[in-house]
Amino acid sequence: MKFSSALKFNAVSEWWEEYISYDNLKKYIYQLEKQQQQSLTTHFHDLESNERTSLVGRPSDRATDSIFIPLLDKELEKITLFYENQEKELFEELQELEALIQKQEDLGLEGDHYADDGEYDEEDDESISRSPERQRRRRLSGSTSNHNRNTSIPENIWTARTNYAYDTRLLFKRRITNLYIAFTSIRSYVEVNYSGFRKILKKYDKVTYSELKDHYLHDVVEADSKDRLNGAVDQLVDLYTKCVARGNRSLAKQQLKLHQRENIAWERDTVWRQMIGRERRGEGPASSSLGATLVKEPELGLFSVPTPFGRLAITRRIVYLIIALVVFVVLLNVQVVEDGEANRCFAVLVFCTILWATEPIPLFVTSILVPLLLVCLKVVRGPDDEHMSAPNRYQTAILITRVLSFAGTKPSTVLLAFMCVSCFASMWISNVAAPTLCFTLIRPILRTLPPKTSFAPALILGIALAANIGGQSSPISSPQNLIALDNMDVPLDWGSWFAVALPVSAISILLIWGLLLASYRPSRSPDGESEIEIRPIRATKEPFTYQQYWVSFVCLATIALWCIAHSIDEYIGDMGVIAIIPIIAFFSTGILKKDDFEQFAWTIVFLAMGGIALGKGVTSSGLLDIMGELIRDLVQDFELYSVVLILSPIVLIISTFISHTIASVLLAPIAKQVASHLEGNPQNLLIFVTALICSAGMGMPVSGFPNQTAATQEDDLGELYLSNIDFLKNGIPASIFATLVVATVGYLLMRAIGRALAWRAPAAGYYSYLSETKYFITGQ
Repeated sequence: MKFSSALKFNAVSEWWEEYISYDNLKKYIYQLEKQQQQSLTTHFHDLESNERTSLVGRPSDRATDSIFIPLLDKELEKITLFYENQEKELFEELQELEALIQKQEDLGLEGDHYADDGEYDEEDDESISRSPERQRRRRLSGSTSNHNRNTSIPENIWTARTNYAYDTRLLFKRRITNLYIAFTSIRSYVEVNYSGFRKILKKYDKVTYSELKDHYLHDVVEADSKDRLNGAVDQLVDLYTKCVARGNRSLAKQQLKLHQRENIAWERDTVWRQMIGRERRGEGPASSSLGATLVKEPELGLFSVPTPFGRLAITRRIVYLIIALVVFVVLLNVQVVEDGEANRCFAVLVFCTILWATEPIPLFVTSILVPLLLVCLKVVRGPDDEHMSAPNRYQTAILITRVLSFAGTKPSTVLLAFMCVSCFASMWISNVAAPTLCFTLIRPILRTLPPKTSFAPALILGIALAANIGGQSSPISSPQNLIALDNMDVPLDWGSWFAVALPVSAISILLIWGLLLASYRPSRSPDGESEIEIRPIRATKEPFTYQQYWVSFVCLATIALWCIAHSIDEYIGDMGVIAIIPIIAFFSTGILKKDDFEQFAWTIVFLAMGGIALGKGVTSSGLLDIMGELIRDLVQDFELYSVVLILSPIVLIISTFISHTIASVLLAPIAKQVASHLEGNPQNLLIFVTALICSAGMGMPVSGFPNQTAATQEDDLGELYLSNIDFLKNGIPASIFATLVVATVGYLLMRAIGRALAWRAPAAGYYSYLSETKYFITGQ
């Protein structure tokens, strides 16, 4: 690690401005090097001068020394002044502490509680971790236990077992520990700055061919300063030995060093995470390099092969890529599907599926590759219009935070609460925006979790899977629902949709929650010996601002317009036009700015667009027509429920490997075609089943927007929380559970609701409506 990075990593954050300006001094060195080189070039033009650079450069070295030494003196003066102030304050505190200890010894066991230490006690409670043994030892104080009792030591304030003696020892333990950490911090400050001067002088001598280091360093930190600090540290160890460790000096050293390591580890972890997080988000200046980045271990090769450029290690990623390429080439040259364009599209479909499943290259790179392959292989026959609605961004964190504040601190309860919130939010703001909002809300929880805990991936995956299920819950919760309604001759009303979708979604959420609990055991700590406790979510007490009122109004108005979109078709033309309203409302009023647009997760966009491009290729190449004929031939002789059972896994598989929206675009017309060949033409039922199961496909990272968003979630060090294994191990069973719920509970609810509507509808004037309802529900 470079010293500039080590300095940032080891420095006390509150003293950052008082450390040596290492980077600035290094810049001055390089400037002096340029000046020195220009001076040498001016006076010596022959080649031989290059061999005598160190000799002829000495006059110039004296000139650079005269420039650089004042810069060093300025830094030294700053450091010395800060050190002297800190040293004075710390030694005064040490003298005060010694006087208090002596006073306490004089008072003995007859002394009263300190009346003037309330302020210290409150501050010390913040700086020293609270011991869980305190209440236990309070209860045991005064007991006659012989454990660790040494009868040879006379009883005094430091050895007695009364409550007052224990509180007194705890008070001085905190004060001694705090002062010990402060002295070791100032000693570390001296050592770090000494290393900084030594390294910068070494670099200066190396660059300018000078010899300044040897005769300057001995003036940087005086020997008696180091001796005073070491003496003070030893004195604190003696005080701790007497007041806390019952005369055991080795135990005192061990405990004090443990407190020091905990303090350093906490500070380093905080500073490092903040620094790396800022750099990864691009918040720091572009010219400043952090240096301290997460170094990933290179993947070990399975074997190596000789090449003209050396031996090449063959890793699992390379093996997966070779397999994908071999399968791709074979499918291109084997007639699997009759039509040429459809056959080539099938090869692209299988090739991209393998790449998405095994991830030998990044997921979004595979998605970018899809349009290139479709065009180069001449899969697309002609243009096909596709309308997309832009998801709106808005601020509902206050409302959701109030709901989540009731979730408590138990991991299983918090997981279920976030899944319910994700599902409910998806009903109204789409399952594209809902997981993004939930992932923002869980950031404070993720930052406080122990490293490698299983709760973090369980929570992220639970939100994503619940958002997929939320895509079933309302007609506007996902594009596939709108596509399904568009394919119905008589679109289903909201009440009938809720009557089926809400029970189905609730059962699916509970089943997936149980699956995640069994798979991850999120309550278990990383060491497996205890249970973690989640930081409680506190409801915000801040009132709504005008911006938040405006955002809420725009969102509610947008949802209301979506609800009546079919009634105002002649004015808006398409539901996607309504989505333009919040874009204009937010960007024009300054709530969203240009920077917000630039910070959109474009990797997710490319990941999703790859699935859409693949779906367009499937449609344009004719592969859709071929698949439709195969499905019709497969189910033409079966009853309605048998058709549902056959169609369900087909829809699930296709929606898993292609985006949910495109799966609905492809399969809703097929379901309608299949229904037309069944008795009673139950097209609405099959289309509804198809739409619900499209949202249930969540077995891969590319299966829908929620999964794509979850797959890109990283911690502060840039490590992904989820892998492909997480999706395959949990997403596939979750998809099967949700599909079975739709094909069983959902189907029964459709039949029951259809009969209720049929019995309730008047015979006269509603024949068309009644017939369509019976087609949708009963198939008769």
